Amino acid sequence: MVYRAETHQNSRLVEEQIKEMSKMYLDIVSEIVEQGQEEGVIRRDLYLGLVKRFILGAVDEVINTWLHAGSNYDLVTMADPLVDLFMRGIGHNDARDL
Repeated sequence: MVYRAETHQNSRLVEEQIKEMSKMYLDIVSEIVEQGQEEGVIRRDLYLGLVKRFILGAVDEVINTWLHAGSNYDLVTMADPLVDLFMRGIGHNDARDL
């Protein structure tokens, strides 16, 4: 939540720290995706830069929605459905045959 709040403010005082924090999060996601690719659980044909931004963008939006909802539900309950969405996508298996 702190990362999300700080990265969405326009303060020049913390701009460099935000860049460093953003790079750190992108690097962590990169490592996880690359490990998944090596283990064969994540496709190797994906553009890593796009995957990183897709994941962090989705997490950011889930947190943003939660904040605007007044924190009326447990944010942690969104973790498993979000991971499932990342890993399985939104399409039906039969749709791949179209």
